[in-house]
Amino acid sequence: MSLAALRPIVICGPSGTGKSTLLKKLFDDFPGKFGFSISHTTRAPRPGEENGVSYHFTTRESFLDLVKADGFIEHAEFSGNMYGTSVKAVEDVAKDGGKKCILDIDTQGVKLIKQHHPHLNPVYVFIAPPSLASLRTRLTGRGTETDSSLSARLAAAIGEVEYAKTGAFDVVVVNDDLERAYGVLKGIVVENKTEGDKLPAFEE
Repeated sequence: MSLAALRPIVICGPSGTGKSTLLKKLFDDFPGKFGFSISHTTRAPRPGEENGVSYHFTTRESFLDLVKADGFIEHAEFSGNMYGTSVKAVEDVAKDGGKKCILDIDTQGVKLIKQHHPHLNPVYVFIAPPSLASLRTRLTGRGTETDSSLSARLAAAIGEVEYAKTGAFDVVVVNDDLERAYGVLKGIVVENKTEGDKLPAFEE
């Protein structure tokens, strides 16, 4: 079965919107149905993260070698670290019992897929916070952000929402309430529904 026939799900949204929590619930409720594309990154592992599980942790040199070899579907740099989804990572999911691949990437990655790999024909899903203020609260509450990284993530979030306003995504899910948002996401990726939420104004 081709990757296009499996129609991957592209999940995109600002850091701190609860994407990981939503996806964990999805994987727990539907074991064996989905496979997570494990991204490459040059950043150092955080406490509890495992190589080959959370990310494929690699050096900048090795990452750039793979870029030159056209080994990534998409890749980007954020806060001095590189991130990318390799062709092999997506193929590995499809080969694993015909699972549907889920990709968690940023808007730059979405643009690259649309430009260079339209044959994949993924379902583009944007996970949005209800407001910029709520996003700031969530990011601060994680306790992992410095003042500079917090500012960078909030600036990136505004840019991602602006891109979402262009109609680049098939469906929007606003994570204002975890259970409600999960129900919307589940309807999209499990029941093939095409109805989501309205993108919030995203003002303070």
